[in-house]
Amino acid sequence: MELKKLPYRFSVCKVSDIAAVDLHKDFYFIGRTDEELSLVCRTEDVPEHTAARDDGWRGFRIQGVLDFSLIGILSKLSAILAEHKIGIFAVSTYNTDYILVKEADFERALRALADKGYTVTD
Repeated sequence: MELKKLPYRFSVCKVSDIAAVDLHKDFYFIGRTDEELSLVCRTEDVPEHTAARDDGWRGFRIQGVLDFSLIGILSKLSAILAEHKIGIFAVSTYNTDYILVKEADFERALRALADKGYTVTD
């Protein structure tokens, strides 16, 4: 399985108003529940006013379109990283999964996955 490094720095935020998010930017995830409105975006694209934010994330994606019948992909990746004491922030889209780790753990995470047979590309 191929993992593609993303060249961005990410931030995870809580925002109070969706209007503060520039929906024309090329990379963001928005999650809304009855309790919060969360945003994951490139650090340089964080809205001016956030209720909370956590900077310093890097990420990679599983290459290709994942069929919904596939089971355990994210579980296997997260288990490998957990063995190495690396926390994750996972985001899933219709096509694939994205995994973010803190920047200090990024290269170590990619080495751990490569050691388990995953191909990591730029």
